[in-house]
Amino acid sequence: MKLLMLGGTEFVGRAITEDALARGWEVTVFHRGHHAPPPGTRALHGDRTAPGGPDALAGGEWDLVVDTWSGAPTAVRDSARLLAGRAGRYAYVSTRSVYAYPAPAGLDEDGPLVEGSPDADSVAYPQDKRGGELAAEAAFGERALLVRAGLILGPYENVGRLPWWLNRVARGGPFLAPGPRDLPIQYIDVRDLARWTLDAAGAGLGGAYNLVSPPGHATMGGFLDACVAAAGGVAEPRWTDAAAIEAAGIEPWTELPVWIPEGEAHDHMCRADVGKALAAGLVCRPVEETVADTWTWLSSIGGEAPLRPDRSTKGLAPEREAALLGLR
Repeated sequence: MKLLMLGGTEFVGRAITEDALARGWEVTVFHRGHHAPPPGTRALHGDRTAPGGPDALAGGEWDLVVDTWSGAPTAVRDSARLLAGRAGRYAYVSTRSVYAYPAPAGLDEDGPLVEGSPDADSVAYPQDKRGGELAAEAAFGERALLVRAGLILGPYENVGRLPWWLNRVARGGPFLAPGPRDLPIQYIDVRDLARWTLDAAGAGLGGAYNLVSPPGHATMGGFLDACVAAAGGVAEPRWTDAAAIEAAGIEPWTELPVWIPEGEAHDHMCRADVGKALAAGLVCRPVEETVADTWTWLSSIGGEAPLRPDRSTKGLAPEREAALLGLR
């Protein structure tokens, strides 16, 4: 197989590139040159937001293109149009955020979607990703695979969610654990996303798939227990209910990454129907493996994870945590 990876140097793109290389595929990475791609790839440089940015893609043929773009849909539109006659399939890594809010628990791929346009400039994340989906489908039709990922965790994370929890636990002492312990969480390990995407594209699948772990795969308690085990086992979770956290003005998802309390937002983000992806071969590794491998990677780079410039800083300030736990 010949893969053209649009991106390929960070997080999702890097995991997909490494998985393809491990299969013995021939991989071309198209990127801006800010980060080195994995060894063994062929590199093409260009900025999709600049005039003439995709010019390096004017020649060549590939079996599969994988695109993770999350900005203006026009970048997906222009790339997909350029490649439609020279690539077999186009896999676009999208998001479950394309579903109109609030998505009820158990929503499958036929749920209502946000508005989007392949010709739009950047509007907001859900609309941008929906526009990207439409752009991929307009150029590739049934040859377009739409990977609607949820929360993505694992090595190379550059958003700041799991790395923040691991570093917080590594500091030791009592820490705020947002409850309840048995609260289900849905996420996808970036390596499981990579494997499924390449398998599915190789099998000729097209259309939209929700790609997160099945309900019951992990809980907030299991997730934080895994963080404690991976990062040294000396931190003490202080389980705190959602009402106390809300009363303190602490924001779910941003100040307490991964966690969303029960209710409308939790149903939207953490209770998706993933039966279609499971039937198409999705296998999710245990949360303990995801967390431990992320800690190993994080430790190997000095403990400070890279952060995308277009993403906000995640995590709870120590003084706000101490105030809620009564430690000052």
